[in-house]
Amino acid sequence: MDGHSISLIFTLIILIGLSAFFSATETAFNSLNKARIKAMAQDGNRKALLALKLSEDYDKLLSTILIGNNIVNIAATSIATILFVSWLPKNGAVASTVVMTLLVLIFGEITPKSLAKESAEKLAMTVAPIIALLNKVFTPLNWLLLKLKGWVSGLIKVDREEAQITEDEIMNIVDEAEQVGGIDENEGELLRNVLEFNDLEAGDILTPRIDLTAVDKNSTIEEIAKTFKETGFSRLPVYEESIDTIVGVINEKDFHNYVMGTDNGIDIIMKKAAFIPPSVKISELLKKLQFGKTHIAVVVDEFGGTQGIVTLEDILEELVGEIWDEHDEIEAGIKELPNDTYCVPTSCDLDDFLEKFDITEDEDSDATTINGWIMEQTDKIPELGESFDFDNLTIRITKVDGPKADEILVKVNYIKEKTEEEIMLS
Repeated sequence: MDGHSISLIFTLIILIGLSAFFSATETAFNSLNKARIKAMAQDGNRKALLALKLSEDYDKLLSTILIGNNIVNIAATSIATILFVSWLPKNGAVASTVVMTLLVLIFGEITPKSLAKESAEKLAMTVAPIIALLNKVFTPLNWLLLKLKGWVSGLIKVDREEAQITEDEIMNIVDEAEQVGGIDENEGELLRNVLEFNDLEAGDILTPRIDLTAVDKNSTIEEIAKTFKETGFSRLPVYEESIDTIVGVINEKDFHNYVMGTDNGIDIIMKKAAFIPPSVKISELLKKLQFGKTHIAVVVDEFGGTQGIVTLEDILEELVGEIWDEHDEIEAGIKELPNDTYCVPTSCDLDDFLEKFDITEDEDSDATTINGWIMEQTDKIPELGESFDFDNLTIRITKVDGPKADEILVKVNYIKEKTEEEIMLS
């Protein structure tokens, strides 16, 4: 083997190494965690900042990598052909194709890409200065290729919205981060609450009219003071004639400071109530309450009557979970009894109830409470002792409070078999 062949072999090895470099770089930038790189950049890591800038202009980055990769691969193939033709004049071209395919596939593609995926951020930061330099060197070619890409995209009408990350994908990221220990259960729950926050409406979280505590504007000072004492509420809606005509809200502190023990009426402390339809998003309602410096909004139904109220605390609980103060009575949840039987107070969250008993939520259902769900199933006002069957459950009403169920007994009759889809999801 002469010196010329040795130099060509040495060049070929370098070119395959460069092919591995470009392949690994492409995988590294495609797999890196942008949030992690951004955090390192904010901490003053210059290489991380450079890698972040390169990844933000991914089209230009990819163009540079592909130009470099194709140049070295074509050059390597050409040199290999010269070598094998000189060694095997008759079958040199075929031998070169076979050998180079294997070499590039193993050492220029599969191996470097597999290794790059394992340490994407570290590799991206390491090669960032080299890629930044190549970006400048290949500027004319990049410009030409990006113009060509824009022209082709216009022809085939690429839907850019498909590239946008969806809320479901973010949910999956949160679930995965929770499973691998990146965030704990409480942080995961908070993130899920934030993502779902914008989907909730006032009608989903209101305190219904039947559970609403309010005072008549003509009530005596003693009666109002008694209501404040018995409920422990810091604010009470005030109505005229009926609860459908709420005229304002009074604050307990103002009541004791300016009305109690004086000749003043509640008019001097009563503040205007905010009135909203049940379809208002609670994210918008939060801003409305903040801007109006009020804590209570009255939800009005389609007939102009009072459907219920939503408080600032109700909204915040959708983000951070239940907020208990010294006046709240802790409500019991679902209690498991012998023989696959459960005692369920209707004050429990409807979603928790449906999830507990593996009940598929009906998208056409208007129910927001367990009592509402029972009325939808029976098509009547709940009565004490009444029972009905639903799926694999027998449900019996064990307590009522006027026209609504207060407690139910749920009997699971058999173990519901999971569908193939449910098994895959679990």
